[in-house]
Amino acid sequence: MQRKKECVAMLLAGGQGSRLYALTNNIAKPAVPFGAKYRIIDFPLSNCINSGIDTVGVLTQYQPLMLNEYIGNGQPWDLDRNFGGVHILSPYQKKAKSAWYEGTANAIYQNLNFIKMYNPEYVLILSGDHIYKMDYSKMLKAHIDTNADCTIAAIEVPLKEASRFGILNTNPDGSIYEFEEKPKQPKSTLASMGVYIFTAEKLYKYLEEDENDPESSKDFGKNVLPAMLNAGERMFAYKFEGYWKDVGTISSLWEANMDLLDEQPTFDVADSSWKIHSRNPLAPPEYLGEKAEVKNSMIALGCEVYGTVEKSILSSNVVVEEGAVVKDSVIMSGTVVKSGAVVNYAIIDEDVTVGEKAVIGEDKEIAKGIAVLGRGINVGAGASVAAGNIVDRDIKEGEEAQLCLQLV
Repeated sequence: MQRKKECVAMLLAGGQGSRLYALTNNIAKPAVPFGAKYRIIDFPLSNCINSGIDTVGVLTQYQPLMLNEYIGNGQPWDLDRNFGGVHILSPYQKKAKSAWYEGTANAIYQNLNFIKMYNPEYVLILSGDHIYKMDYSKMLKAHIDTNADCTIAAIEVPLKEASRFGILNTNPDGSIYEFEEKPKQPKSTLASMGVYIFTAEKLYKYLEEDENDPESSKDFGKNVLPAMLNAGERMFAYKFEGYWKDVGTISSLWEANMDLLDEQPTFDVADSSWKIHSRNPLAPPEYLGEKAEVKNSMIALGCEVYGTVEKSILSSNVVVEEGAVVKDSVIMSGTVVKSGAVVNYAIIDEDVTVGEKAVIGEDKEIAKGIAVLGRGINVGAGASVAAGNIVDRDIKEGEEAQLCLQLV
């Protein structure tokens, strides 16, 4: 008799994250650092194990090296299992043909053999680019109780933002009668979170049909879900109430980080009842110098602060030298802000050097946008990067970097 799992999770983590620009030049979006000690993928992985789901396929494609190394054997999330656990699933060469993942549905289709190894009754499909805590076991119970073929997690969003999402129009019992993908004039504000539970046999059936449709774009939102709805399958919305943030843009990533610094944060990463697991670096405790001033900030292990840090997030091994000022900013691991430099309303990627008396961004109250520095670049002494500019190259001493790409 084949051993089986009740539910297998498939985590879509192959996206480029093009709207994060320089931050995803060399890594996939789910590998982007968040909240001083995490990466975005930590949240769905932690949600899985906290929900009792211990078999997870992580589908990678774009720049997978960092993500593969970070996940490793899954030990930080208790996903290093003999039967189940976490598995990295990249596109691979087949006897008949080889192809990159062509869309979300095709990515799952190409890995049906992995799912069927565990003979699950249900399959949970997740996106790897959202910040939230969710008990998937409650959603699974709702799926079973309603005898649904597909259950879609949904959250209320402001009407002005509804056109950015797939919108669910539902009956009073929660059943879905219409699915609109990014409608210009939405009929409701109930947005799909990109979290789906399928009864396994139904998923297999509709993925096979979608794969054989030459007109399909191989996407769940555009093709598979509407096909199921048109065929009269039982589809229900599962309303989620809690913090949920799509961090696919520079501004939303900055906002989600800053949410952690609220006096009473709407999203508490330190909540022991729903622990967010991560792979922590080996680093000594943070060190604050005699003249250091730190206000309303998160400082990770290995940081050395000798200057001023205010309302900012510092990941591990960041150094802020004496006389330097960091304000309203997100600074990622290994970055050095040298003496006299000022960083204001900015996101700085890993392993960046900001030279002496350099100026990055400007005060949030007057800035045109968030200044962004890409991974590993050097900003020369006395150089400047204007607010709203995204830079992914070295800046020479004294240079005024006006561009590379401007966010307004």
